[in-house]
Amino acid sequence: MMLDGIRIIDLTSVVFGPYATQMLADMGADVIKIEPPTGDISRYLGRARNVQSNGSTHLTINRGKRSIVLDLKRDEDSKTLNALLQSADIFIHNIRSKAIEKLGFGYAAVKAIKPDIIYVHCTGFGQNGPYRDLQAYDDVIQAATGTTSLAPRVDGNPRPRYIPSLIADKVAGHYGAQAMLAAIIHKLRTGDGQHVEVPMFEAFANFMLEEHLRDAALNPPISPIGYPRQLDPGRQPFPTADGYISIVPYTDEKILTLFDLLGASELLRTDEFATPLARFGNVTKIYEMVATLTPAKTTAQWMEILTAAEFPAMPARDLTDIFDDPHLKETRFFEPREHPTEGRYWEMQPPIRFSADPNRTLGIAPGLDEHGDAIRAMLNDLE
Repeated sequence: MMLDGIRIIDLTSVVFGPYATQMLADMGADVIKIEPPTGDISRYLGRARNVQSNGSTHLTINRGKRSIVLDLKRDEDSKTLNALLQSADIFIHNIRSKAIEKLGFGYAAVKAIKPDIIYVHCTGFGQNGPYRDLQAYDDVIQAATGTTSLAPRVDGNPRPRYIPSLIADKVAGHYGAQAMLAAIIHKLRTGDGQHVEVPMFEAFANFMLEEHLRDAALNPPISPIGYPRQLDPGRQPFPTADGYISIVPYTDEKILTLFDLLGASELLRTDEFATPLARFGNVTKIYEMVATLTPAKTTAQWMEILTAAEFPAMPARDLTDIFDDPHLKETRFFEPREHPTEGRYWEMQPPIRFSADPNRTLGIAPGLDEHGDAIRAMLNDLE
């Protein structure tokens, strides 16, 4: 597999760090998950069928890893981690700086153990700023980055709201995986390890502001912050006779084509919509007109018309219907798996496909301390 021979000692918890290491485990890295005696919190996200510490989210976010329980306040377990680090390429953790230093596993200490270690610190906030010691959770980061102000800009309800997803954790996890892969390439080229910091606040701010910084990126700004197209109140799924549909008239040409397909091209033959600039300036009204026309047909009827015209559109389906998506069925995105204790479950396949490794076999999520004895035996063999 792609990352065979790369060993990652994973002292992260919850979602941010475990999601980053899960992506590398999917690529073949040997990820040894260090857990406290009570187990990582992510083990208790979602219900478990048989074993309390094997919750449904854990089955996905920790798949393909090996688990060992260590209490790093105990000298014996601290020595075990020390020995593991000597065999590792990457050490990744999300413990705050003061606490990890107190445990004896700050960067300088770990570099002394393994000079070429890639040391990845998943932080809430960059360690060179005033928020360095604050705790960070997904909701906190959404609030701090202004993400909670987006929905009010769309619908006029002034109450800040979260995006209903662990989006900051997951985005930061992608940055973490990217950082580890880049550091591995650097090490392969130079032989050197390094300290890598992945702050969730800065990672998510970068992610959200790619489009929303907009003209505020200019100094002085020439228009308000925020991407107008994304914040337009009319830019929502349109009602149909039996549901809702997403239709994306993303260029002026597509706007004209859409009204032809809707059988209402005459609505654009007024001064208000006479030119591309006029249509762009009145796009909210255009969305409103579309919403009055789409209830004339069912979602399936509109999809047939729009697909034939090569127009971007998709049914706005309910989350509970995702298993019935014909594309995901055909690509076998959800594969049935059998867990030794939890039984049958659906596993999402990695979305990235490699021609050099087309038939990857994904590991399963480990039981708490499932590999503790084997890992200790491995360390004894290395002595």
